[in-house]
Amino acid sequence: MRIVFLIVLLCGAIFYTYIAFSDLNFMTRTGRLGPGFFPRLVGLGIVVMTLWAIVDALRDRRAIGAGGTDPYDMTPDARWRDFALLVALVLGYAILIRLFGGWISTVVYLGTALYLLNPGRHLQNALVALIFPTTVYLLFDRVLNANMPPALINLPF
Repeated sequence: MRIVFLIVLLCGAIFYTYIAFSDLNFMTRTGRLGPGFFPRLVGLGIVVMTLWAIVDALRDRRAIGAGGTDPYDMTPDARWRDFALLVALVLGYAILIRLFGGWISTVVYLGTALYLLNPGRHLQNALVALIFPTTVYLLFDRVLNANMPPALINLPF
């Protein structure tokens, strides 16, 4: 089932990348990056990562066929628990982003999600939860002059 999902995701990623390359300009007339730059970058990234995940899934399938154990073997209750947890986190993120803006809500969301879904790796989780939103903020707000979502409650920092 995982391989089927990844193949469907790959088809969507290829279509998205095709649209990004065929319909959007890479550069503007003034020589600046155009509206096609980031969609092309994102599309290629999704295609490469999905291909990597498919190869990884096929390796796992071969290992299981040779007598190994399935690293993704979870009980149905654990799968539903993780699904409900992710839905709750996304709803909480939607509320936080409206209240506190993009950077703070993303730090809180990533920190909480990683703490719950990647237990025991506190330093790695904290670094990802701080570095990723900071990089996105600096890229969009400072380099591209595109603001992050505004906050209803402005915090002093």
